[in-house]
Amino acid sequence: MKVYVSAIGIKRLAVSAVAGCGGVWRGMKWKNSLPAAGKRRLSHRTIRLFAGLLLPFLLVRTALLVFESAALCSSPIGCLTWRCFGGSDGALEASGSENGGGISTVDGSNFDPVSFKDLVKDMTINRQDIKAFAFKTKAMIAKMEHIVKTAQWHESMYWHLAARGVPKSLHCLSLEMAEEYAVNAAARSRIPLPQYIHRLTDISFHHVVLLTDNILAASVVISSTLNTSRNPEKLVFHVVTDKKTYTSMHAWFSVNSIGSAVVEVKGLHQYDWPHEVNVAVKEMLEIHHQIWNHNYRSMKTEDLEYGNENYHKLDVLSPSSVSLLNHLRVYLPELFPDLNKVVFLDDDVVVQHDLSPLWDLDLNQKVVAAVVDSWCLTDCCPGRKYKDYFNFTNLIISSILDENRCGWLCGVNVFDLQRWRKSNITEVYHQWLKLSLNSGFELWHPGALPPVLLAFENHVHAIDHSWHISGLGYRYPLVDKQILETAGVVHFSGPAKPWLEIGSPEVRHLWTRHINSSNHHIRKCGISS
Repeated sequence: MKVYVSAIGIKRLAVSAVAGCGGVWRGMKWKNSLPAAGKRRLSHRTIRLFAGLLLPFLLVRTALLVFESAALCSSPIGCLTWRCFGGSDGALEASGSENGGGISTVDGSNFDPVSFKDLVKDMTINRQDIKAFAFKTKAMIAKMEHIVKTAQWHESMYWHLAARGVPKSLHCLSLEMAEEYAVNAAARSRIPLPQYIHRLTDISFHHVVLLTDNILAASVVISSTLNTSRNPEKLVFHVVTDKKTYTSMHAWFSVNSIGSAVVEVKGLHQYDWPHEVNVAVKEMLEIHHQIWNHNYRSMKTEDLEYGNENYHKLDVLSPSSVSLLNHLRVYLPELFPDLNKVVFLDDDVVVQHDLSPLWDLDLNQKVVAAVVDSWCLTDCCPGRKYKDYFNFTNLIISSILDENRCGWLCGVNVFDLQRWRKSNITEVYHQWLKLSLNSGFELWHPGALPPVLLAFENHVHAIDHSWHISGLGYRYPLVDKQILETAGVVHFSGPAKPWLEIGSPEVRHLWTRHINSSNHHIRKCGISS
């Protein structure tokens, strides 16, 4: 077959730019109306020569388009087809941005599907490809995860804040007993009675110490100890409280008999300490206030999100961080100068078995007896390893402590005050506080326990784990029921104290069963067992 093309027609042949689809001819127009005399024959050789010059360029251009498409499109052939038919890069990118197939959709700025159904509907309507679907799905999942984690953090923060408040019922009880002290002479009577005063310093009796401003908590601790004791007449309770709570605490134990045992209620304002002790106590409290202020001001929400490992930072919100009663345990020898050995109990414990064997313990020349390995035994102390208390990025800490070591439990401890007075524990405690102050408070995490652990280093005698089960003040205590029943003392350490409504109902009954529901003031303040 031979083709005849006019010379004038060849000149008027419109060939599109090669930048389109590899030199595809667009707009070629054959002028059949030209005079027949002007036609010339285009041979096969000429066509082959023209194709030989054009095809290599077409192949190179096609390869370049494929490489460019790999970075911008989910389907290189799709983009290639788009460009071959007149689409530009700018139009392609604009199309991807509108339909959610581009990078801009990763942050969900153009479309925020609230469900998978909405996502599928949007993709179907806009006829988007699988890569755009993947981008939007990933963005939607990431956004939902962020919302969930933020909500979890806020819930945890509110839960911790709720744990720091004083319930209306406890406030009511304190006011009720203060009024009782004012109007009832029996509530102001001396305790203990004169004939029992000598027991307060008699080392043959079993002395129990509480430092608290919580009337109901002190009542439960003493009641549970008496109910489980084989020799309650040998028990002497020393309740130390602050000035504002003294009258209410005194009134409660004056009008509520505890049987054959003896109880002493003493306010901090009634102690006549030497000047150097007063100065040291004031200095201690001032440094703890500075530690609290530093940690509170440096606490950021973004530092606490997404991870339980940061929850210890919430301890800075606890009033116990700056409570004098909470820190005065390092001054037990000064509080009780006439005693040689005492059992110290926190006010959030419940005694379930007779404590008499604790006074007969041989501490092996140590100052304090405490549980080190918890109920889950060796190498199991969740939340109590030194790395949970101290900052091991600090060379001072990392050079002297093992981060995987378990910290001993406070709350149920036997103190040999006589040996303590011969040691330098209290001085070491103050040295660490000053070192923390000078180092910018970067040695340990918020809390009252870290400097105590440092001060009592090499002075701790480990006792059987069955004496002390802690951690019941957290939302999900994982302690087995049988282990709880056999424990000598259960400790509601953690934010959810048993006198709060946020306390776990699975273990809260261990505490509430020791509340005297028949008491007039208990009923009036709505405190229920």
